[in-house]
Amino acid sequence: MESGSGLLVRRIREGTVIDHIPAGRALTVLKILGITGREGARIAVVMNVESRKLGRKDIVKIEGRHLSPEEVDKIALVAPRATINIIHDYRVVAKRRVTVPDIVEGILMCPNPSCITRVGREPVKPRFRVVSRQPLVLQCVYCGTLVSEEDVAEQLAEGG
Repeated sequence: MESGSGLLVRRIREGTVIDHIPAGRALTVLKILGITGREGARIAVVMNVESRKLGRKDIVKIEGRHLSPEEVDKIALVAPRATINIIHDYRVVAKRRVTVPDIVEGILMCPNPSCITRVGREPVKPRFRVVSRQPLVLQCVYCGTLVSEEDVAEQLAEGG
């Protein structure tokens, strides 16, 4: 990435770049990935940069790490328009847009305290269907409670 006055963030040799994260959500992405900054890996976080598509966006670069499908699914819930770039030898060798899964299971808690998934007597994993992708809205398949993208981001930022 370059600005009018020079390079903002150094390129990475090997790893992952997550681009087109909605502005202000990069720290949630780091939380989803379990990145605290103490792991020793080189991480670059760029927040609130200009974007033609989003107006403003965040970017996360992670040297030496590739994401699991489960991590990508979680990122899709807080950044449904994000792209994942796989970097090898300073080059983008694969680029793909995240996709919100049709069913989200075991990642989020239903916010309804009366939902069967919250009662504790029943071994039922929380399960949501996607009602809308833009903006993201999920619905609990057990009690029908709707969950907004902001609620999802808040839960994932708190650790699920």
